[in-house]
Parts: sequence; C-alpha cells; structure tokens
Amino acid sequence: MSFERAKEYLKQYGLENKVMEFSVSSATVGEAAKAVGCEEEKIAKTLSFIVEDKPILIVVAGDCKIDNSKYKAEFHKKAKMIPFSDVENLIGHSIGGVCPFGIKEGVTVYLDNSLKRFDIIYPACGSSNSAVKLTIEELEKASKFEKWIDVCKSI
Repeated sequence: MSFERAKEYLKQYGLENKVMEFSVSSATVGEAAKAVGCEEEKIAKTLSFIVEDKPILIVVAGDCKIDNSKYKAEFHKKAKMIPFSDVENLIGHSIGGVCPFGIKEGVTVYLDNSLKRFDIIYPACGSSNSAVKLTIEELEKASKFEKWIDVCKSI
C-alpha cells in the first residue's frame, strides 16, 4: 500500500510520527486544508511531469500553478503532465496521494520556490486521506530533491 510505503520511508528520517491519516478525503488542496486545519497555500501539492521520457515530481505551494514560460525556461520543454492513468505506475503513488516519499527509482524531485515562504508545509503521504507536517528543512532531507526551482505563479 502506497500510504504504508511512504510512512515506512519517512521512518529513516524520524518523521513517521508527523504523518496524519484522516477519515475524510485530502485528495485536493481544499480538502487537505480542511482535514489538516490550515490555509490552502500551506498544502504542498506534488505535481508529476515527463521530461526527456523520465518522470519528475515538482512540489509546489497549494496556491500556485505551473507557469508555462518559467517551466520551459527551466526544463527546455513544454510542460507535459503524466496522464492520470499512468501516475501510479510511473511514480508509485496514485492521484490524490502523490508525494516525494517512497517513490519509484529514477523519479527526480524538485522543490518550487513558492514553498520557501512557509515554516511548515503539509504534503500528502501516499494516499488520498493523509498528510505529513514538515518543516522546509525536513522536506529537503526526506524528498532527496535535486534542486530548488522557480516554475510557478499564484493562482
């Protein structure tokens, strides 16, 4: 199960106790903010794309979306999201629970600058009814991110 794999992965960083599982859906930013009890912008969305035939994840603030010109400047390609039907197979988590924890080998993780304005953020934890409360430093460590990028704009 994706949730268990993500939670187990977080153990190596001593973060398993920061995982929250809800009796309600947290699949969307709005649902996650209600479940967690925070503002929508503090929900860390993990978006999945294909670059050079390889899957990547970009973790962004909940009040942001991809800016196509910034994305193209960073990756030299037009943004191409992974089709819903392929996300679980390529990433290891299904839509609504995608996170950078316990993912498949070969998936590169990027963190968007939109997250840097927060002390605490809440990414999903492998299921559509979970989240994990992390500092930016904890996210950096646990995500094994490649680098910080600037590919978003406010919604």
